[in-house]
Amino acid sequence: MNIETLVGYGVAALVIILVIWLKTRGRKRPIKNKGIGILLPVILLPVLFGFSIYSLTQIPDHPFHLPVLWEMLCAIVLGIGLGSIMLYHTGYEKLEDGYVYAKPNKNFKYVLIAIVALRIVLSQYFKGLDYTEFTVLTMLMAYLYICVWRVGSFIKFRRASAGL
Repeated sequence: MNIETLVGYGVAALVIILVIWLKTRGRKRPIKNKGIGILLPVILLPVLFGFSIYSLTQIPDHPFHLPVLWEMLCAIVLGIGLGSIMLYHTGYEKLEDGYVYAKPNKNFKYVLIAIVALRIVLSQYFKGLDYTEFTVLTMLMAYLYICVWRVGSFIKFRRASAGL
């Protein structure tokens, strides 16, 4: 196992720990600003991914090309599937104080770990792909998974805040 792989695993572990810590810490605080913060990743990621794709097009002596259609369809299906799993395990409740809080879910951390593990396994499986193709597929999958999860979470939040 090379150093890059170990660094990737370390970053994945750090992300898992950070998300679990933020999620458990956030349970004690109400969601404010009409839940707009839930949608921020959906708005910010296209900008960040745009910069990433632009930098991929600027690699010297390496022509940029998009992955083939079937690979992109697989990334789309995986992204929607992973986002749906995360959405299923996300909930909100309105408490007596009138604020909406994230509902505790004891399985959330296991789902998150399973999703990151699946992404690591898939990345190892698809290492044979061109670097730029693999990066575009990963970004597409991640964006769709975050869109499904965050937009669905926002809808769940709005329903909870309306008392439905």
